[in-house]
Order: sequence, then C-alpha cells, then structure tokens
Amino acid sequence: MTVKQRKEYRPLTEATAITYLQKLGYFKNELCESVEIGDGNLNLVFKVTPVGSEKGLIIKQALPYAKVVGESWPLTLNRATIESNATKIYNELIPLHAPKILEHDEDQALTVMEDLSHLQILRKSLIEKKSYPFFAEHIGEFLAKSLFFTSDFGTTPAKKKELEYLFNNPELCDITENLVYTDPFFNSETNNFEEELTEEIQELWNDSDLQIEVAKLKLDFLSKKEALLHGDLHTGSIFVSATETKIIDPEFAFVGPIGFDLGQIQANLLVQIFSRTEQKDEIIEHILKIEKIFNETFIQLWEEHSVRPFNQLALIKEKIEGYWVDAIGVIGCELIRRSIGLAHVEDVDSLEHTQKIKVKKEVLKFGVYCIKNRFNIKNIGNLLNGLE
Repeated sequence: MTVKQRKEYRPLTEATAITYLQKLGYFKNELCESVEIGDGNLNLVFKVTPVGSEKGLIIKQALPYAKVVGESWPLTLNRATIESNATKIYNELIPLHAPKILEHDEDQALTVMEDLSHLQILRKSLIEKKSYPFFAEHIGEFLAKSLFFTSDFGTTPAKKKELEYLFNNPELCDITENLVYTDPFFNSETNNFEEELTEEIQELWNDSDLQIEVAKLKLDFLSKKEALLHGDLHTGSIFVSATETKIIDPEFAFVGPIGFDLGQIQANLLVQIFSRTEQKDEIIEHILKIEKIFNETFIQLWEEHSVRPFNQLALIKEKIEGYWVDAIGVIGCELIRRSIGLAHVEDVDSLEHTQKIKVKKEVLKFGVYCIKNRFNIKNIGNLLNGLE
C-alpha cells in the first residue's frame, strides 16, 4: 500500500506565489506581479497578475496562527480545506454568488481562485456611502439556497451526516463560542474597549438575566445541527458591484443553527444604522429585503424540492419564525462583541472618538434588548421598530 507523504508546509511570499502558480501551469511564460492584499485576521492573500493585465488569480493561504494576535494563538490549517469545500458546495447551489475554485492544496493550506478585484468589499463600500440595489436580494437568495439544500428539508439524512463529518470544525467553532458567546459577557483578557464604556460594560457583566439568555444561545450554537453555515457572514465577507454579489471566506463553515448566519449578516448591517444615520432608510430597506427574500425563497424551495414529507405549510412557517427568533439573539451577541470584544468593525471604529463612544453605547443597549426580548420581537420588522 502506498502512503502519501504530506509535504512540509511553507508560507508563501509574493515571489513564491508566482512560482507556485507557474508550476501549476498558470501564466507559465509570462512576467507576473504579485501583491499580498490580505486585510483579515487569519490568512495570507496574494493577487498574481501578468504584467499589463488587470485580471489575475488569487491565492489564499491559511497561516498556522491568528494574524490579529500572533504565533501565541495557533490555528488549524485544516480551515483552508473547510473553506474550499464550502465554496465548492456554494458553486453547486448558488454559482452566481460564490468565487470559482481552480485549485486546492491541502498540504500547503491554500486555494487558488478567481480574481474578484473588479468588485468591492461591502463593508468599505457602505462606509463610503455607496449604494448596491441588488445585494440584499442576492444575500437573501444565497442564504435560502445554501441553508435549505443542506438542511433536513433539502437533503437526505445520509448526506446531512456526511456534511456534519466533512465540516467538523471544532477549532474555529471554539473561536466563535468564545468571542461571540462568552468573552464579551465577563471580564476576559481578550476584550478590547474604551474606558468611557466601563459603566455600561459593568452593568452588562452584572446582568444575570442576560447571562442566562446568552448561555441559552451558546447552547443552541453548540447543539443545533440544522444546516451548513457560512459561519462568519459579515459585510467584510461579501464582494459587491452594481450587479454582482459574491460571498467569500467560509472557513468557519460547520453544520449549526440557521439563525446564526441570518443574525450575523443582519447585525453587521444594523451597525450601519447606528454609525451612518444618513443612510438609515436605505439600510433598513436592505435588512427587510433580506428577511423577505429568504422567507419567500425558503418556502418556495420547500414546496418544490423538499425530500421529506413535511407537507404542511404551517410547519415550515413555524420553523422560519424560529430561525428569526434565534437570529435576533445572534444579532444581540454580535452587536455587543463587535463593540467591546477582540474584533471590532471599521464602521464604528473609524468614527470621531466622541461619536464612536456615543454609537457604541447605543449599540450595546440595543444588543442587550435583542437578546432579552427575542421571543417577543419575533421578526426583523418588529426588531427595527425597537430602534424608534
């Protein structure tokens, strides 16, 4: 029996990224330029382009540690394979909204994919007050199709268990469990906040009712195996243009509660309502449209493609309502952790200091409201009414 020898992992440089692609047969006889463009916390990202061309290829390579902290925080390299596998599934289910994967190298924890540099990161574009009329519709469709077809409504029990095995992702789930559901709610050394927020944070940490509700949400995250999640779906994980929307970076993918993906994207859009009030009406429209498109598309998919005899419309509507109740709790946790936890968002941190503190206090208060009242709020329309 032949045993495959695992090649030694080596982080690429701008120079070796070119060599790597040319050994695979890309740009073989061309002079190329390479730039490291990664601005996230976990990976190297290289854009390799033939000289004189605007379009090239992207190499994304996982690092064995978190860039945001350093080598003292080791991370599994398997997350690159998780991301590649999730993106391939998205290419099967919603190809218009996922980048094309060309190569994956498990030993080097890297993926070669199409160049999306003609698009813009949604978070930065929203900060710059740009408008994208179709992105909410695209996100609603992406969520409905990716979640339905990997749920018990849209796949067989055997395939669902295969997904659970393929996307067993304990190391990155542990990061989410800590940074979203644990650390912001007590005096953890990972927290990062301004002194002016101390009073509000102490009140949050001392709120026993809040602690119980967050513990329930964390238990849901640990135990609900509803569908294959992106796992980190925020406005920094979405590329957009006037007509295109592409979802990237599903390295946190795992089989978990549908409300988690729904809540993460909505929370990161809600931040815009607090930080850029002049865009409030447009952002509200996007948030409502995501909910509407998700609900309508999920029901349509159930009517046309359900693999199980769940043939009562009342059942699917009840389940969708439950997803949004869960999502509202996730929204609360995400708003709080993006204000005082390890990883903040540029939407708020780029504000003038006095305004930033004001916005963070409002966001913290609204986050607590979401968590404690999610069963009464029930849907995004009611949630937005709570902003008034």
